[in-house]
Amino acid sequence: MNTQVSFTLRGRNPDVLTCIANLSNDEVFTPPEFANRMLDTVAAAWAADHGGANIWADSQVKFLDPFTKSGVFLREITSRLTAGLASEIPNVQNRVDHILTKQVFGIGITNLTSLLSRRSLYCSKHANGPHSVARSFSNSNGNIWFQRVEHTWRDTKCVYCGAPKTILDRGADLENYAYAFIHTDDVKSRIAEIFGGNMQFDVIVGNPPYQMSGGAGGTSDSSIYHLFVQQAINLEPRYVSMVVPSRWMAGGRGLDDFRAQMLTGGNLRFLTDFPDSGEAFPGVQIKGGVCFFLWDGSHKGTCDLTRILSGESHLQKDRKLNEFDVLVRDERSLGILRKVRALGEKSIVDLISGDTPFGIATNYEGWSNQNLGGQIALHLINRGKRTIGYMKRDDIRKNAGAIDTWKVLVPKAYGAGESFPHQILGKEIVAAPPSACTQSYLTVSPFESQESAQSFASYYRTRLFRFLVSLRKITQDALRSTYSWVPQQSWTEDWTDERLYQKYGITDDEILFINSLIRPMGGEDE
Repeated sequence: MNTQVSFTLRGRNPDVLTCIANLSNDEVFTPPEFANRMLDTVAAAWAADHGGANIWADSQVKFLDPFTKSGVFLREITSRLTAGLASEIPNVQNRVDHILTKQVFGIGITNLTSLLSRRSLYCSKHANGPHSVARSFSNSNGNIWFQRVEHTWRDTKCVYCGAPKTILDRGADLENYAYAFIHTDDVKSRIAEIFGGNMQFDVIVGNPPYQMSGGAGGTSDSSIYHLFVQQAINLEPRYVSMVVPSRWMAGGRGLDDFRAQMLTGGNLRFLTDFPDSGEAFPGVQIKGGVCFFLWDGSHKGTCDLTRILSGESHLQKDRKLNEFDVLVRDERSLGILRKVRALGEKSIVDLISGDTPFGIATNYEGWSNQNLGGQIALHLINRGKRTIGYMKRDDIRKNAGAIDTWKVLVPKAYGAGESFPHQILGKEIVAAPPSACTQSYLTVSPFESQESAQSFASYYRTRLFRFLVSLRKITQDALRSTYSWVPQQSWTEDWTDERLYQKYGITDDEILFINSLIRPMGGEDE
């Protein structure tokens, strides 16, 4: 056979994988440059663990992308192995066949992406076709598997991914987004069924879907990327490297257990954080940014955390990720937080209500514009505007004791884009008794007088207060837990940043940093 087989996985101009549009912000195609950055991290870890050995020169290492979309990870891995194994397997066709049949595996997330991945990896949508660079496959799928999997419905949702039955219980002619990798109780058995035999992967790498496609598209959509991470770990590989939204670090619906596992398990060896997702995925904005990590099954210890912002890298070497229940991403923020917490003061979270403090939904309609006698004030959002209406006291069944106290109402959600400095929180309302509010607000109470409520309001408006909240607020929602790091003060005076900075020993450089992130809150802000 002519050893000069035409085999080019890279070097084309332009690279088609830099040109394709994303499926959505939840199923983002990974740019080749970014995929290679992740693979460089895997190679560095392998070399450190194997006396400087080159992972791309090892013909026994197996790689899996269990949610391949464009095939970029598989393509770049194959390209590296093709160069690295040149000495061991000199014949290029034999080398390519070995890599594609023995070392590189993928699972498509949809029929379309499986075809795209095969085209990227095999240069043909048919692995055994005449145009395929592989010569040893007997089937058209090769090692990129896809078959339609059905959801398992219980009542209105899928028991595995939480998909809504009303939307994704579809016929065979439409994608149902039941991803095979997470729709199983035994992922090892599922992998054995897919690829045959007892497969043991050394490296699992990729970019999983972030939320359940086909959902409402809003903040209530359920994250699913953590399910893919957990299933990958269940396969017991040496390394797992994935790119996921950074919101798991501080919040996210249903992510508490996952965050605890990641921060306390000690297996995260490298974590690279992009607070601006556009620096990782040009043209894509993902609230809270994105990150990629290297999970190492044999590592138990600290993590090298790199924050990349405005093109500059900031390395925090040997970070202890389990210092707090959420991850503080910026080392400057971490220093300020430690100073504030050093005094051991009680948190204001004890004063803050949970969601829907009076049991009144945002769309509540049982209010009137005028007090018809014996009614109480109701603070609500009506057609996008703050409004005070009136309702019957007896209609409130939850936290009725708070009706007759002075309280401060704080918006449950506030979003004003990604630019800094940022306001972080919406304007507060000092509410006189008797009063209540809808789900649009949380309540801070009880206060003994108007003066003490106004004292809290002055504290709420300080930059330091909102800075401490920002460390736990990674999306627009500001629920009760986001206030956990804000200490209580005495409610007998007006609070200013100057007094707080002096109290906690905040330096001039730290003040400049806070000011760069948090803007003043004026009287017109909402």
